[in-house]
Amino acid sequence: MSRVVYACSVLLWSVLLTAVNAETYTPGQRVNKDYRSFAKPLLAKYCADCHGEKEPDANEGNFSLHDLDAVDGVNAQAWNTVWAQVTLKQMPPKDMPQLEVVERLQLSDWIVQELSRALQDKGGFQAHLDPGKGNFVDHDLLFGVLPEDVHLRPTSSPARIWRVTPQEHMTRLNELINSEPAFDPAKPGMRAHGDAVPTNHGGELKLYFGVDRIIKWQGGTVAYATAVKSVPAVLSSSRDHGLKNYPHFSTVNSAEATQIVNFAEDIIRYMAYGPLSIAEPYQITDDPNSIRDKMQGDLRGLPTSIVYNTKTVRPLTPVYDLMKSEGADEETIRAAVDYLFEALTFRPPTPEESDAYVVIVQQSIEKLGKEDGAVLGLSAIFLDRDALFRTELAASGEADPYGRVMLQDWELGLAVNHALRYISPDGPLREAIVEGRMRTKADVKREVERMLADESIRKPRILQFFRDYFDYDLGGYICKDTKALADTGVGAGQGYYQSMFDATASTDRLVERILEEDRDVLKRLLTTDQVVATKGDNTFFGKRLTRKETAQSIAEERKRDEAELEAWKVANPGKEPPKSLASKGRNVNHKVAEANLSGDPIYARVGRRSFGAGSMKPERILATVPEGERLGILTHPSWLVSHSDAMDNHAIRRGRWVYERLLGGGIPDVPITVDAMLPDEPHHTLRERMRVTRESYCWTCHQKMDPLGLPFEMYNHAGLYRETELEKPVDTSGEIIDSGDPELDGEVADAIEMIKKIAESERAEQVFVRHAFRYWMGRNETLNDRAVLQDAYRAYKENGGSMKAMLTSLLTSDAFLYRTRVDLAASPSN
Repeated sequence: MSRVVYACSVLLWSVLLTAVNAETYTPGQRVNKDYRSFAKPLLAKYCADCHGEKEPDANEGNFSLHDLDAVDGVNAQAWNTVWAQVTLKQMPPKDMPQLEVVERLQLSDWIVQELSRALQDKGGFQAHLDPGKGNFVDHDLLFGVLPEDVHLRPTSSPARIWRVTPQEHMTRLNELINSEPAFDPAKPGMRAHGDAVPTNHGGELKLYFGVDRIIKWQGGTVAYATAVKSVPAVLSSSRDHGLKNYPHFSTVNSAEATQIVNFAEDIIRYMAYGPLSIAEPYQITDDPNSIRDKMQGDLRGLPTSIVYNTKTVRPLTPVYDLMKSEGADEETIRAAVDYLFEALTFRPPTPEESDAYVVIVQQSIEKLGKEDGAVLGLSAIFLDRDALFRTELAASGEADPYGRVMLQDWELGLAVNHALRYISPDGPLREAIVEGRMRTKADVKREVERMLADESIRKPRILQFFRDYFDYDLGGYICKDTKALADTGVGAGQGYYQSMFDATASTDRLVERILEEDRDVLKRLLTTDQVVATKGDNTFFGKRLTRKETAQSIAEERKRDEAELEAWKVANPGKEPPKSLASKGRNVNHKVAEANLSGDPIYARVGRRSFGAGSMKPERILATVPEGERLGILTHPSWLVSHSDAMDNHAIRRGRWVYERLLGGGIPDVPITVDAMLPDEPHHTLRERMRVTRESYCWTCHQKMDPLGLPFEMYNHAGLYRETELEKPVDTSGEIIDSGDPELDGEVADAIEMIKKIAESERAEQVFVRHAFRYWMGRNETLNDRAVLQDAYRAYKENGGSMKAMLTSLLTSDAFLYRTRVDLAASPSN
């Protein structure tokens, strides 16, 4: 069929289109239409002029609708492309006639509906559920004027089961074997009870046994790490960027379940016996000298190389009581079962659950004996559904006319607890649940406001949101090419990676300081001149010198050394200069003009001593960054390195981050036919190598990202400020294009100017609220959430940019409180 014939089909469907335009529409409702009477005439009217040819050229994106038919498994990729282009309003082009709002909404929902149907036996269609696609919902319809023919329904979230995150799982388990210190208002940044278990200096999330009792060990850092008992995080996420806490992202597979049972036995034995479960009795003493004869030979890396003190610092629980008792009567077993069940699931067991696990423990003891049987029987609780998942099924309660059921009691209480914390509900919240005072919006508001106002109640879920939103915690996981890293000026080796994990902890603390003041939170995060820093950060916040400046620094150092050596010889005639004098100055970094960071002491949250002398240290300073070189988190090495690669900066990734996370733009997936690689040209700057993204087929999307990422070229891929690249003046110019706010659009001189401009933007604050909605609701927003988002934004603005006010609004919204069960849902909305 030629383009002319295809386009002429518009006339045949004009009557049908008139009927479509007269409709009202509720987003998310089922579209009871088919391809021939609905989708085909729309595509013919708006798209055939550019994409009707059988072999379109690059100007049409090499995309043809010529042979496209009803949605099926074969053409799903093509329809996915159509969905993205239509939803993001990239098709038709702006200079062409546009779909009406209802037409666009209906076509978008119809494509998702049909792709879900066609792919249900082929892995399913879930692209629209990914948080990266949340911006596909029209921002102007969410915060601007809503057409009269678009009708909204009261919002809710689907009934669902969430798998606990790796951080949450490890923090739960840590509660069983370690006693964390109470919150100290004088040192608010120090790790306290309720905080997430931090990663070690190598970025590993591990649970360590008994490190709070170790007083001596044999060998260095590596030997210590090998000797200490630990278990790694088993539950994992395949995502590395963006929001991760969505219910449908992951489950628990059989391999993970096997590992959970294995380390459950280790945990139960440590709960019962402490270090005696992992060490010989002689290793437990307050006087290491008294067992000197036992510590002979090379014990490095062996469990017997460690000495533990005699203090009991782990929690003593009913599991301890069960294991120390001679017998195993039902009352003692039940106490251990009920305690462990609630510790792992955050709720007490029902009588039926308690009875079932008591029987399992009793049968295990009968077969294996008291100790092994009790350990194996109790291990089963670690695999209970509610120990690994959190349910929001809304199984009880009356549905309203829209099929919505409000969460109540334990489901509602645990949802509120989960929104802020990784440990079980505190006394007041647990009491409110048990007494039936967690059933209304007012109940939720009371508990949320109470917890947000109490600094001693640690709220790691909030900090995790900012990690997921900014993605500043990935630097230590990006493997750098050794030579490329050395060329940045920071030096290579494992010390660099520890510096990156230190940088994450420092940025965590900076975020929390801004949250403590709770005013203009987003703006201050983007524009603060403060940084929490270690001594090594003088290098990372320094300036990369040019080749000429490096040579001059070396010459000046040599000249100083020679002058000092000559003066020593004059003062010490006839004597041989000491080696220390001859080697003086060799540790000077001639590639970097280090920053002079200074300020008041401050503490950052790090793990307990996990690697001996190699463990991370909490001591930091609160410093001011060099003026004119840095502004806010996006210019800190933690963020810059997290958005780099092995060899260089990643201007496209940085630009996409700004476009999506600050401006609310959406980018379609890269087609599988595109080779998304920059040319390997080591003697060309990154900007020069990115010329390939200006090809007509690529530039439609890249023009929105690249000019936002290239201003960050004022920093190298280790985060150092620079003025040259390959000895050429670095080009930091950029441009904000098609932001959705005409006042924002325009050229910028560098990253600092761009950040200042965006930080003043109302749109950026609204997009920030949208990401907060996704994180705390565990799903993408829809137009039906319009009132929830507007209320949250209003709360944020009217309270001076308050995160607490915004959170209170979100956590008392219908989207958070109500669930729609599959058996009650009238349509697959949300």
